[in-house]
Amino acid sequence: MRPLPEFAGTARTGTVLSADLQARLEAYVLESYAGGRLLREIAELVDRSQTAVRRVLDKHHVTHRPSGSRPLAER
Repeated sequence: MRPLPEFAGTARTGTVLSADLQARLEAYVLESYAGGRLLREIAELVDRSQTAVRRVLDKHHVTHRPSGSRPLAER
């Protein structure tokens, strides 16, 4: 899976994202996770680590699905 062009190459150690890009990234993470995408898939698509994606979810008080759970589409 390749990063989405909007987010590819935007993860740089020691840099701060623009407020607009950060808001778009967080919105994409929240929408994708709610839609059933796996943490790993989202991380690849936004060119971030799984930990970075998890931090976005935590910031917005999103309950994590259990590790190894089936995607929502298969439930």
